[in-house]
Amino acid sequence: MAIRRAFSGRIVDRTAVVGARYMSSWWRSVQPAPKDPILGVTEAFLADPNPDKVNVGVGAYRDDNGKPVVLECVREAERRIAGNLNMEYLPMGGSVNMVEETLKLAYGENSELIKDKRIAAVQALSGTGACRLLADFQKRFCPESQIYIPVPTWSNHHNIWRDAQVPQKTYHYYHPESKGLDFAAMIDDIKNAPNGSFFLLHACAHNPTGVDPTEEQWREISHHIKAKGHFAFFDMAYQGFASGDPERDAKSIRIFLEDGHHIGIAQSYAKNMGLYGQRVGCLSVLCEDEKQAVAVKSQLQQLARPMYSNPPVHGALIVSTILGDPDLKKLWLKEVKVMADRIIGMRTALRGNLEKLGSPLSWQHVTNQIGMFCYSGMTPEQVDRLTNEFHIYMTRNGRISMAGVTTGNVEYLANAIHQVTKSA
Repeated sequence: MAIRRAFSGRIVDRTAVVGARYMSSWWRSVQPAPKDPILGVTEAFLADPNPDKVNVGVGAYRDDNGKPVVLECVREAERRIAGNLNMEYLPMGGSVNMVEETLKLAYGENSELIKDKRIAAVQALSGTGACRLLADFQKRFCPESQIYIPVPTWSNHHNIWRDAQVPQKTYHYYHPESKGLDFAAMIDDIKNAPNGSFFLLHACAHNPTGVDPTEEQWREISHHIKAKGHFAFFDMAYQGFASGDPERDAKSIRIFLEDGHHIGIAQSYAKNMGLYGQRVGCLSVLCEDEKQAVAVKSQLQQLARPMYSNPPVHGALIVSTILGDPDLKKLWLKEVKVMADRIIGMRTALRGNLEKLGSPLSWQHVTNQIGMFCYSGMTPEQVDRLTNEFHIYMTRNGRISMAGVTTGNVEYLANAIHQVTKSA
């Protein structure tokens, strides 16, 4: 029974007072989370009233007018979907059609691995969701293992494996002096890692550096990873978007398959179909046989169930409609090449303008790198000057999103970069 006491003419319920005290203190210790280093750039850009401001921090494609793009193949797919298909729940593993078409992109159109049903695959919430599912799968079934992550990498990789409570280590990747691959150190790290470690690899268009191994280097990486019994997990966020050719961009994966690895792959349609907000992707794990693939898929679905139950349907319908129709797929291949070619063209233009200005530095790495991002080599202090003096926004590690570079701003961007780097 609650104890009541008269006080100043009121009856006080002591139990209620104690309960209110607890409720008011539940979240008192919660502090604001640090701002995301990438999303914070966009927030600062939007708050800047300067009409000449430039945002080269966002990791989303823009046309040459700096506007978001919806591909024509996507618009046509949506026209076909509208009013013709229901919006019932998908199974926990997602759209079977979308997953089947997605596997063909990664493993090959006529892959024997697909025919033999050796691949456990589920629809995921884009690349982030695919990575998180794999991280949780690793924690549950290989609890003593660790993940090796390249330096640098997409910052969210660290968050994903941290929250999955998987121990993280790093391996050498980028070489600041050459602004290329630190290949020898990378190989040493692979050799020195404990047998049976997990290695996170960027299949193409490494984020944030744009530095990819050559085909021969991939073959050597594959050899050493196999010799140590490591598990290779590929994050492939840019297939088709890097070179304009999805087959070429999957070369690293095909090399590992030729060498007999049992790999995992995270795939995303955010960049190569522009389906950023649809959150549509796929996680696949290559297994020894069909029986093992069935077991692994069942466990991936079991992990997905308490996370989000089942994945969203609309993006999966778009992807399966495009890839399942020869004409729409042909249109997509054409459009993804247009996007890749514009990015490559802006790399050439940026380097050309910097050289025309008489920069004392070498900018060859701008065109040597590939994909959405250019790792410029600028220091945080130089990036701060770009923002404060020229209203140009990017992450402080010097990563330039080439998607934000246009024919209208490339000269202004080059001049600003020249001004802050010419005395370096």
